[in-house]
Amino acid sequence: MFSLQRGLPGLLLVCSITVSSLLAWQSPRPQSVSDGVFTDPQAARGQTIYRARCASCHGNAMEGRTGPPLTGVDFLGNWEPQPLLELAGKIRNTMPKDESARLSRQETADLVAYMLQTAKFKAGNTELQPDDASLKSLRFPAGSGPAKAASPASQPTLPPSGNVAQVMRGILFPSSNIVFTVQSIDPAEKKPQADITAGGGFDWLTWGGGVYRGWDVVDYAAISVAESATLLLTPGRRCENGRLAPVTDPDWIKFTKELADAGNASYKASQARNQELVSDSTNRLSESCNSCHRVYRGRTHCVK
Repeated sequence: MFSLQRGLPGLLLVCSITVSSLLAWQSPRPQSVSDGVFTDPQAARGQTIYRARCASCHGNAMEGRTGPPLTGVDFLGNWEPQPLLELAGKIRNTMPKDESARLSRQETADLVAYMLQTAKFKAGNTELQPDDASLKSLRFPAGSGPAKAASPASQPTLPPSGNVAQVMRGILFPSSNIVFTVQSIDPAEKKPQADITAGGGFDWLTWGGGVYRGWDVVDYAAISVAESATLLLTPGRRCENGRLAPVTDPDWIKFTKELADAGNASYKASQARNQELVSDSTNRLSESCNSCHRVYRGRTHCVK
């Protein structure tokens, strides 16, 4: 007669193996681009696209021109930590830099195949697929980038020019407002050419807004927010009341890091050229600002 007590451990073992196998099947291991993830004919299609749409900025051999190189250890090192989906998304959403039509998903996959071929990764028997799931499962092999250089023993430092309030009002306030404005204004929307001399004077704000395309302006604003965090940690910077900013205070360091992270999150959302994603990212930006203001902003400025 079958004993439930004796059969149960074996039954549990079988169930455990089955569940583990199912989970493994549902969550495929990240694959390396070294594993032959594209074909030579696909790379040839990508070469045609590259010559027509990319070479004028990135050079005939991807060596870089007005745009950065698209091959070499520095390029690989930049993209190594990220899935191939990020590179494909950058191309599909933001390239070329002119007003021409964006590349399709298939064209992007073909172009990436050509980039992999140029980087000396071997071809295989299956084409690189253009869907997000496939691209997300692929990564560059570890160690593709350059070895990290040792930090120099000493680096030149420059004294701060402005106080915390001036950095906030000159960089953080206008840049953050550009990002927040995406909640109500689509950066991709075409705007009529404004008269920069209306009212008898030169409107530098209107002029500046017409130099770059809408999404580019959001990119630059988000980067400015992220980079300004470093400025707030500059030794010797003073508050508006003349006191030294608490740049070694653990809370100050924590809040500036949160600000940098929020700026980087807005930049990543902007690179997707998606108004909703950028709007969502402003919650994080708002929280990072409010957290710092609750502790440091007030009648005493910069002082808890």
